Order: sequence, then structure tokens, then C-alpha cells
Amino acid sequence: MKNIQQLLSELPIRSLFKESRIGIEKESQRVTLSGELATTDHPKEFGNRAFHPTIQTDFSETQVEMITPVANSEREVFEHLASLHDVVRRTLPENEMLWPLSMPPVLPENDDAIKIAKLASDKDVAYREHLAKTYGKRKQMVSGIHYNFEFDSVFLKQLHEKSDSTQTFKDFKTDVYLKVSRNYLRYRWFVTYMMGAAPLSEEGYFTGCPKGRPNMPVRSIRNSNFGYTNDESVFVSYKSMDDYATSIQKLVETGKISEEKEFYSAVRLRGGSSVAAIQEKGVGYIEIRNIDNNPFANYGITEEQIKLLHYFLMLMLWLDEAPIDSDEWLREGERLNNQVALENPLAPTSQIEEGERLLIAWLEMMESIESSDDDIGLVKELGRLLANPEETLAGKMLTEIKAQETQEKFAIELGNTYQASAWEKPYQLAGFRDMELSTQLLLFDCLQKGISAEILDRQDQFLKLSFDGKVEYVKKANMTSLDTYVVSLMMENKTVTKKVLDQAGFKVPAGKEFTTKEDAIASYAYFIDRGIVVKPKSTNYGLGISIFKEGASLEDYSEAIDIAFKEDTEVLVEEFLPGTEYRFFVIGDKTEAIMLRVPANVKGDGVSTIAQLVEVKNQDSLRGTKHRTPLQLIELGPIEKLMLKEQGLTVESVLEKDQVVYLRENSNVSTGGDSIDMTDEMPEYYKEVAAKAVQALGATISGIDLIIPDVDAEVTPDNPGYGIIEANFNPAMHMHAFPFAGKGRRLTLKVLERLFNGIS
Repeated sequence: MKNIQQLLSELPIRSLFKESRIGIEKESQRVTLSGELATTDHPKEFGNRAFHPTIQTDFSETQVEMITPVANSEREVFEHLASLHDVVRRTLPENEMLWPLSMPPVLPENDDAIKIAKLASDKDVAYREHLAKTYGKRKQMVSGIHYNFEFDSVFLKQLHEKSDSTQTFKDFKTDVYLKVSRNYLRYRWFVTYMMGAAPLSEEGYFTGCPKGRPNMPVRSIRNSNFGYTNDESVFVSYKSMDDYATSIQKLVETGKISEEKEFYSAVRLRGGSSVAAIQEKGVGYIEIRNIDNNPFANYGITEEQIKLLHYFLMLMLWLDEAPIDSDEWLREGERLNNQVALENPLAPTSQIEEGERLLIAWLEMMESIESSDDDIGLVKELGRLLANPEETLAGKMLTEIKAQETQEKFAIELGNTYQASAWEKPYQLAGFRDMELSTQLLLFDCLQKGISAEILDRQDQFLKLSFDGKVEYVKKANMTSLDTYVVSLMMENKTVTKKVLDQAGFKVPAGKEFTTKEDAIASYAYFIDRGIVVKPKSTNYGLGISIFKEGASLEDYSEAIDIAFKEDTEVLVEEFLPGTEYRFFVIGDKTEAIMLRVPANVKGDGVSTIAQLVEVKNQDSLRGTKHRTPLQLIELGPIEKLMLKEQGLTVESVLEKDQVVYLRENSNVSTGGDSIDMTDEMPEYYKEVAAKAVQALGATISGIDLIIPDVDAEVTPDNPGYGIIEANFNPAMHMHAFPFAGKGRRLTLKVLERLFNGIS
């Protein structure tokens, strides 16, 4: 039979060898901005933590645990971890942040001040009380990262077939994970050396510790016998699945641990609700539990670290095992890891020779499976760190701590920096900033409230949402099952929309529809000396619209027709309704938000040209493209130039100081306009009109645009005080959440409340 390395080097197995499924669980303590342990409860905005799939508490009320969905790549799991940090940090009270270290902040003198997590289950609370009594509360306050790893199932099946094994696939797969686990436990000192980041403790951690304390600094207190570990008498065999299960069962029976989950190995076999279930079904994946929080990484770990851990686990399968009893192999690994963990971070490791041999084998594997030059470079970089301990995480920490005078100051500065970074662009969600802004806001709300969100099509903004057994599909944040397909088609067609509203008794502008430019030009006489709007029949975001308040010359009318036909095969020319345009956002039978959208404009300074003023205004961080920011960049395209021409201006014109010039007549934020929330100021009459108009269209979620000459004027049957110019089946929600001025309205949350009763 071929040896394992030969098998893993051959196609197609070698390409499948790189495939995996990864999940990360990351713990952090909540502290004040000055570094004191928080005294507040777990934020109520996260709902019931017992059922929240991604944001929970671990041992203490202050220990937040963030759990990513299972991902198929390092990039994907890193994006999920980034998004969870954004959600948690923006949900914390204003004076709190996440402590960036694995070792806890200064702990209270009194144990009673360290609060056990306030869980709904009495059993869960009782278990934590047992841990507090057995290990002490202070050890429980250590935080870190658990790295869940699964080989690709197709890879394992092909490896099983090619190996000519007589085992069942279940047993073969289990033995693969057992081998990886044994090797990892033997060589985990290497991970502790490279990624250990707990060189010092703060006051209170070693209070009452029967083991005393190490001679700090060290590489990782957390990964030494001074960390949160079982008693030295607790040992579990990884020789076979039966040995593993029997070992843990005996530990529980003899009272050395109270439950199976109290076994705190650096590697746990996973895949079932209990060890017996795993024994029956086979190992599904392994959980690596000895990764310290990286204080230099915003999210506690870098994408490069995630990738290196992936390749290190592949190496653990690639390597042969020493021909000795595997229990002794594990005991030796425990001894070496503790030795390396307690070394001075600035000193060469005692295991440098074994480390060099590991790296040689690692690079041989990378070459054999044809890894990329970048990935091979990541592994080669570890060789430099092996020779230069001061450049490891623990070594770098000591250098920075010395510069800051204390570890506490070092951690406080980093924690505040990361907390502030989450608020730099609060309208975006880390990890998903390439998506439409309204979709990012919806994803934020899903993560906060515990709604599982799977991205089915990133480019098309298509999501699958799951909560309490119910599944909903959402496109672009507000296209949902709440509205039928015909409703979206109706609102997409402006002619149909207008006819339906007109027949329902709502005021709409008169106009004509054209399928050719020739027909539109032939009807020019009908529009002479009248204010008109020229627009595509079916389009969103205000594209292709030209407005002439006082009428248009034939030349300008012809150009506007051309612009509209670039967006659609049919064009509408309607009467211009004087007044102010407002966007009403309706959900169900209620107007939830109203926006005054000021057309794209610039204000003169007496020196700069219009083009220069636009360039300066576009530097505002709120402005961007593709709906990734609340406001869009102002353009100087054909429509803007045509509007300037109507005012006797060009892009090179210099405006007088404080002179305001509008570059468009239509006020869409998507074409560079400014947004002002008017929800509280708008009379109820118009809110009701908008809501009833949406109901007349048969819609549940809709944006509807009203022209209102004077919101304070008296309305009569002959003078309803408004005109409806458009309904939108996919209205942007981000401009309501983050307006240019006024109160933000979280409409994405309102949509989720309609989809899933019970969230709040």
C-alpha cells in the first residue's frame, strides 16, 4: 500500500487535500474604555443568548463568545469573524470595549464581583458554579480562540478508496482525525511558540492559585499548566475512538471531571452531542483549543494565522508518527508544550532543532501539493520567527509593553483603537463591505438578533434567513415574500403604477408614453411652454431622468429623450408637478420613514469652478459608489451639464461665495443628492396617503414619492395637496438609517420584524 505522503501528493487527491471547512469561536472580556472589568449585563440587544447562534456568553457575564458559521475558506471565515466584531462593538454600551488579550484585565479582589453568566438554564448555571468551585473563577476569565477544522468529505472518500483500506469509511475517517489529533498534541508546542500571546498577567489572576505563579514573562500563561487546564491526573488516550471514549467515561465516573465537556484538551474530537454519539457516528471534525488572542489583530486572529493553522493540520496528517506508544507520544507533547509555553519570549526555544525539522517537512508538503508561492512564503516566514523569537507575537508584545510601560496600557490603547475603528463607517459591515449598503445593514441586524443569514449569491445580494424554524429569502434587503412578483412588476412599470393609483383616486401627473424617439419628437408641441419630466418607463435610482420646470427647447427636449432611451426601450414624458419631493417608506399599513432629498448641488466660494467644488464635496466620507455609503458621489455627466446649461453655466463656471447651484432637478440620493429625515415633521395626513397608496398597489414594502407644494396648506377634495410621481419596489433603506441630517430610521430591523415575529 502506498504511504500517506505518496497518496497525498497525487492528483486528484492533492488538490482536494487543500479543501476544508473551518469555524471559529472567539472569546473576549467586556471592559470599560479605561480597562476595568465591565459590571453591566450582557447587552439585551442580543436577545436570548441560549438560542443566539453566533453571540453568546462563556463562563462569566462579561465574557462574550463570537461563533462564526462554518466556512469553506480562510477568507470566508475571517469575513464572518470581522462582521461579528463590528456587531458586538457597536452594540456595547458607549463606555465599553473588548479586551484584546487572552489574559484577563485586572480582576476584582473579591470573587463575588466576578459574575457567572446569567443564563436561563439552571443546569448551565450550576455547571459554571461547579467550575468556579473546582478551578476558581479567575482561571475561567482567560479567553482565546477555538479553531474547528474538517477535511473535505470528497477528499476523505478518495483517500479512503486509494489507500486500499479494509476499514469502513466511518472508521477510516475517524482514524484520520485521530492521527491528526495525536500529532497535533505532540507538536503543539510549535503553535504555542509561534502564536502564543500571553506573556504576562494582570493583578488578581494568580490570587489564591495553589500552583503559585511562573517567572514572568513567558510565551503563553494560557497554554501552560498555569492556564485554565484540568488536573494533571486527567489524561485521555487518543489511540482509538474506543480508548478516547472509555478514558473520558472513566474520568466522569471517578469524579475527576463532572461532565464530558469538562475535558480541556488542546484537541477535542467532535461530531456528535456526546462522546458516545461520536463513537457511533464517527468523528466529524476536530476542535483546536490552544490559540491565544492576537492583540495585534483587530479580530483576535489574522487571515494568515487561520491559513497557517489549516496547513499545520494538513502537516499533521502528512507526517509519520513515531513508532512508540501513542499515549507516551501525547505525554511527551504535553511536557514539551508546557516547557515552551514557560520560556522567556525573547530567548531561543529549547526545541529549535525539532522546529527546523518540522519546517523542512512542512515545506516539502507544500511543494508536493503545489501550493502557491504566497502560501509557501507564509511557511518560510515561520523559519525566520523560529530564529528570531523577539518577532513572535509574545516577543513583539514585550517590546510594545515596554514602550507603553505596562501591559494594561498596551491593551487599553489597542482596545480603544479597535473599538473606534468599528465606528469609523457605522453604515458598513466589516467582511461584507463589497455588498449593497442596505444589505449590509440587514446583515448587521440579523447578526445582532440571532437570525442566521446565509449568502446565496453575493453579487445579487440574495440571502437565506433562518430564525426559530422559519426560513425566508431576501434580495437586496427588502425584496421579500411579503410582496408578490406581480407587485414588483407593477411598480417597475411606471405606466401601470400611475394607472392603478389614478383608478384608486390618487393624484398622479398626466403624460404620454413613447416607444420611439420619432414619436416623442412628433409630440413636442404638446409640451411646449409646460413644465415636464422626461424619464425611462422602467428604472430605479433616478437614472435617465431630466426635469424642465419651465419647459424645454426642442434641442434640450431631444437630448433628454436620448438620455432616457439609454436606460429603457420606452420613455414617459409627464407634466411637472411643482413642490417639494419627499420619499415615503411604507411597511405594511404604516409610513415608517420620510426623506427630503435635496438634488445634487454645490455652494460657491468665489474662487473654485463647479468642477472643483464637486471634487471637494465628493471627498466627504459619507459619499461613495454602488450604495456602499449613505450618499453617492456627484457626477458631471450629460444630465448635469444639461441642467447647468439651462442656468447659463458650465462645469468651468466660478460661483460667487455662498451661491448654491443645483446640478440635477431630480432629488434622488443615488444621483448625488442630500438626504434629510422629515418623519416627525410630516403631517399625519400625508403619511396616511402614502400608506393607502401602497396598499392600493397591493404592496407591503414600498418607497413612494410625493410632490407636496406646501405641507402646511389646507387640503380639500379639489386640492389634495400632493401628487404621486413614483412607487419603488426596491427602495434604498440606507439613506433612512444614515441621513445627511435628522434622525436615522432602522428600516431593515422593521423588515425583519415583519418576516419573523418574535424578534425585537
